[in-house]
Amino acid sequence: MEEFIITVVPTKNPAILKFETNHFITKNNNYEFKNIDEAKISPLAQQLFYLPFIKTVYISGNFIGLERYDIVEWDDVKDSVAQQLVDYLNAGEPVVKEDENQKKVAVTVYAEVTPNPSVMKFVTNKRIVPTTFEFKNIDEAKDSELAKQLFMLPFVKEVFFDVNYVSINKYDVAEWDDITLELREKIRDFIAAGKEVVSAKSLQKQNTNTPEAQLEDTNLDDISKQIIDILEEYVKPAVASDGGNILFKSYEEDTKTVNVILQGACSGCPSSTYTLKNGIETMLKNMMGDMVNEVVALNG
Repeated sequence: MEEFIITVVPTKNPAILKFETNHFITKNNNYEFKNIDEAKISPLAQQLFYLPFIKTVYISGNFIGLERYDIVEWDDVKDSVAQQLVDYLNAGEPVVKEDENQKKVAVTVYAEVTPNPSVMKFVTNKRIVPTTFEFKNIDEAKDSELAKQLFMLPFVKEVFFDVNYVSINKYDVAEWDDITLELREKIRDFIAAGKEVVSAKSLQKQNTNTPEAQLEDTNLDDISKQIIDILEEYVKPAVASDGGNILFKSYEEDTKTVNVILQGACSGCPSSTYTLKNGIETMLKNMMGDMVNEVVALNG
């Protein structure tokens, strides 16, 4: 049986904590329960509502989100709650009694062009990963069976996963018109088979590199954390719509330089320099004044 590990992740709402798991705990659905009566299909949520400070329970792919009443502070109870969740999950108890007889939703995948002519975005109608993953070659993809299968195709150069899509960077040897259908069907068949896109080991490792984890890093200064917040709220949604991702790398206080990492379709995109200078750099300068002088991109 798979052993569960819980990682406590703060959110922007101080009343809500995420308890991330290293394995998926639901199939395809997200759940929100406001009280014990609403939680009839979730034995785990019902058990949590016996804690007098639990206001709302959220259950999704690889996390349990809990909203508290003001009668307690999370610092006083989060460790005991995390341990309770670990014990429950490792006992093999049901999280949500999902209707096995419910008609399965067909997996659909459609191809979407990106600003990078070498990258195509394959969007699915279901969640495939909880956060971003990037693989530059088949060796890096050892913890992702889907990425390994894609790298078996001679024209696949790089693979990038986000919550509900796969971005593929191809070699120039092939044209999209000739390979898009094959890629779309391979991705759809893999997901429809219910296979794990990334391994639990990879999920656990990635949890330490998320923006939430960065914001909890005591080694980061306040300026760096402010930059991360701006990138998450204003920049990341835009680049994600184009099949890419942006990550904060570092802030150099002496030169006031912000270093970021571009992933997916943004990495090596001909228009990325324009976007970086006229979009991201301008935004950070406007919002942070003379604290930012330049933004430098490193391809992921």
